[in-house]
Amino acid sequence: MKIRFFLAVIVFSIIYGVKAQNPIIKNLFTADPAPMVYNNTVYLYVGHDTAAVDAKTYQMPDWLVYSTTDMVHWKSHGSCLSTKDFKWASYAANAAQCIERNGKFYWYVSIIHKADENSKGGVAIGVAVADSPTGPFKDALGKALITNDMTTDMKHAWDDLDPTVFIDDNRQAYLFWGNGSCKWAKLKENMIELDGSIHTFKPQNFTEAPWVYKRKGLYYLVYAANFPETIEYCTAEKIEGPWIYRGLIQDRVSNSTTTHPGIIDYKGKTYFFYHNGVLPTGGNYRRSVCVDYLHYNADGTIQKIIQTTDGVKAVK
Repeated sequence: MKIRFFLAVIVFSIIYGVKAQNPIIKNLFTADPAPMVYNNTVYLYVGHDTAAVDAKTYQMPDWLVYSTTDMVHWKSHGSCLSTKDFKWASYAANAAQCIERNGKFYWYVSIIHKADENSKGGVAIGVAVADSPTGPFKDALGKALITNDMTTDMKHAWDDLDPTVFIDDNRQAYLFWGNGSCKWAKLKENMIELDGSIHTFKPQNFTEAPWVYKRKGLYYLVYAANFPETIEYCTAEKIEGPWIYRGLIQDRVSNSTTTHPGIIDYKGKTYFFYHNGVLPTGGNYRRSVCVDYLHYNADGTIQKIIQTTDGVKAVK
């Protein structure tokens, strides 16, 4: 009977496909997804919400890593980086993104800087490095790459949140980030030094969480807009701009005032990662990472994301 049962399961899976359920991580509260494709595997870097049910603020001590080769079954690699790995930092493992270059993996993080001789405090951006997508990672600089004192166009202490990094076809690397305004700078080939000045601009409705990529010669800047947050985007023919506003692509998510985009192409399909608060006892400070398909129109504009959460079948 057992053999017949397993054969039946295999036949059913082949005919109908095995489908994932959103949220894709259910045993922990996760946020700020940053997917990366490397060696035919998707690695997913996420923040870790540990706040109590009745908490009124974020508690995020570390970052977690997951991987998959089928977009259905996710392997946990545990906590691969912590606020404690940055001696100059104080707390708050905010949004981060990892990228590969020349066989090394650079993980850009936003984190609260200690008030010291190098910074008055506030959110800063650091970078960790490893020889593997799952680590072990170490602080690549021993200091922040960007401190709040280096950006003065916005007067609040958290305007240096949410780094995203992009390497163009000519191998020039760019770092984008920001809250209230979007900031960008070139990176040197070593990926741990800025190559020139910091630029700032304000895309329409921009709040935070930029995600930058290129498709068919067109640059895309996708970001969290307004508050409570939606996801909107701009495009440009040059990465330096001008950026043209293209509109809303994702409505507000369930049970969370924030969300965060992450976009990859994998095995012929495009996937859109985000977070909401739909898990039991979830909410603004206890969020959950989800993934759905992203589709383009013939002119390159993005179709509105169909959110499939609360146990609805999502990706195949």
